[in-house]
Amino acid sequence: MHRNTFPFRPAPLARALPAKPACVLLCSLSLLSTAWAQKAAPNAPVQAVGEVEIKSNRDNDTDVRRESTAAKIVIGREEIDKQGDASLGEVLKRLPGVTIQGTPGRGGAIRMRGMGGGYTQILLDGQRVPPGFSVDSLTPEQVEKIEILRAPTAETGARAIAGTINIVLREGQKANPDDFKLGTSYEHGKLSQQVNWVHNLKTEGVNGTFTLSSFDTRKPDDISTHTVAEVDAAGKFPAIATDKVRETVSLGHRQGVHANARLQWRGEQGSSLVLMPFLIYSDYDNHGQTTLRQTDTVGGVTSNRSDSATQDTQSRFVMTRLNGQWNRRLSADDLMEVKFGLGRSTYKFNFIQASMGGTGLLPNLTQNQDFTDLSTSLTGKLTQVLKNGHQLVSGLEYEGVTRDENATTTVSDDTGDLKASTRRWAAYTQDEWKFNDNWSAHAGLRYENIVTSGSSMDGVRRNTSSVLSPLLHALWRPSPGSRDQIRMSLTRSYKTPTLYNLVALPALSRDANSPTSTDRVGNPDLRPELATGIDLAAERYFVGGGLVSANIFRRNITDLIRYTINQQINPSWAPGQTRWVSSPHNVGAAVTQGLELEAKFRLDQVWDGVWPVDIRSNMSFFRSQVKDVPGPNNRLDQQPDMTANLGADYRMRSAPLTMGGNVNYNPDYSTRLSDAQSAYQGTKKVVDVYGLWRYSPATALRLTVSNLTPRDYITGSSYIGNGISEVARTTTRNWQNITLRLEMKI
Repeated sequence: MHRNTFPFRPAPLARALPAKPACVLLCSLSLLSTAWAQKAAPNAPVQAVGEVEIKSNRDNDTDVRRESTAAKIVIGREEIDKQGDASLGEVLKRLPGVTIQGTPGRGGAIRMRGMGGGYTQILLDGQRVPPGFSVDSLTPEQVEKIEILRAPTAETGARAIAGTINIVLREGQKANPDDFKLGTSYEHGKLSQQVNWVHNLKTEGVNGTFTLSSFDTRKPDDISTHTVAEVDAAGKFPAIATDKVRETVSLGHRQGVHANARLQWRGEQGSSLVLMPFLIYSDYDNHGQTTLRQTDTVGGVTSNRSDSATQDTQSRFVMTRLNGQWNRRLSADDLMEVKFGLGRSTYKFNFIQASMGGTGLLPNLTQNQDFTDLSTSLTGKLTQVLKNGHQLVSGLEYEGVTRDENATTTVSDDTGDLKASTRRWAAYTQDEWKFNDNWSAHAGLRYENIVTSGSSMDGVRRNTSSVLSPLLHALWRPSPGSRDQIRMSLTRSYKTPTLYNLVALPALSRDANSPTSTDRVGNPDLRPELATGIDLAAERYFVGGGLVSANIFRRNITDLIRYTINQQINPSWAPGQTRWVSSPHNVGAAVTQGLELEAKFRLDQVWDGVWPVDIRSNMSFFRSQVKDVPGPNNRLDQQPDMTANLGADYRMRSAPLTMGGNVNYNPDYSTRLSDAQSAYQGTKKVVDVYGLWRYSPATALRLTVSNLTPRDYITGSSYIGNGISEVARTTTRNWQNITLRLEMKI
């Protein structure tokens, strides 16, 4: 039997590191301060003529970051628009410490600091996103700015072990013209279209904006999985060996409309009301064919079998939501703020696999899921500015989600019906103040209680958790007005099990059930993960924009949640059978730590006589260890050793042309999940370039090439133990995406 933990070995860090991004970033960090000081040194006496300061939006975003006591990165409209991305996920992947899971160009879960799902808190206008919401469903045109908080605060919430991403939707400006963008893209012989319209309201008494996005996309997929399995029976090894190759070719077609508005009324005595309706409608269908070729060896006798099947998938997701915010100024220094949210989400899913052969390798299979989520939220916040320089913020929060779901499978004649709900309430208080011209601090305390309950064919399940989180941040400047500063944070954060983790109905494997193709179920006995964290950062800001920073962090985690695999005999969803099942469990303690480097500047700020090229670069290094899992590679799920970005933008002086691009890099790595389980993620190197030709101040044409140098994306999984060895390697093809877009102000 093959005894290696996993056959695909990640490249050593020194070999996997891309030379150019590493060189540019490290040289930037080491030389930039010296070069800036040399340039700033006066060569001759000058006469003071007063202070003249001109600031762009980017400078304002940098100032907000600089002045915040708690560590915050702000990305405004200028940077969001720069690359011409089709989805918000493409914007986020270039930000410091942010990674996107999955195949390049296909979207995926958003992660901070390489940590898995649930560690990153996603907010929409300061409120937690509703169930089923995906950040990739937003277009960049809908977003005003993105705020990234590396450490939690009492106000934003402590369910943010890795950090928080707050997405702020567009705000209306009456003086601004409408934005209209019409684009078409080409990928592997398939065309897609997208239209975006941003309308600024001109009505007296109402300030606001309306955003509409419509899309019709076609995405081809070509996926191949090679699985090798061996079974040791009674010491005669290998008694049974299986080698199979599964190939699936499909075409996905998605149509949808996204619309949102932000409407603001201002009243007397500093009162205002903001209403933010939001709509997502998405229809998806995918048609494909799978071919499976299998070679079996039993007792030295080899036989070959093959099968094929067609697969049809249809789904529809509809989300409607109304968020509101009412503000009233109680005095010159006191502000009362009330936020509310009402939402409804529906999801319908149908999958049919129809076998075209008689071998049984690809069985006939039907899966249906239909759920409705109703969500409500209500928060109240009081802000008080005291005469001694303290700013107190206190608040109460309530959030409720109710799910009504039914699902069917062909393994059992039973129909899965689930009624579940989550109720959360929280109370917090925080204080921000300046000790003196050098020191400022931010301290908070937050208590949160969550109750999840569900009833299904397996009975009633209930889970209750509560967490008390102290949070402390400090900012030190060596001198008043200094552009150098040090940040420090000491926090307690946590991750709660999701509704799916706790009470999910069984999800069946679509291939023959095995250790690498398992059923998935929930676990109502999960406890929340708790993390004690420390962050330390050094920052330098430059006159006219630009910065360099270095940030180190560490998180000590207890009650880590991880999916583990075991065999279940006679499960409720498959009576009389023995099934390989993956389910979440608390597996013990873990620790993660890292270093995050960032440099943003314009070349002519540093070196005289060079082109005014904007440089954007960041590099992060991560290490983690799950203490109850033997090494090597006993890291947190899906955390790479490092991630790097290098981008540049240049606006020509001799022509109305702006050009730029970005390289995003993640090396390959293996993860040991348990004594028997391992997983593998391949290298990702994504190159995006663009050119923008401006015909007039109101009209421009943009050409974007995403994934300029496509390469196959490799993933894998293995189970070696209990007399069984099964190793699967999946290869997913991906292609260039070429987009041509007309941008107009009307």
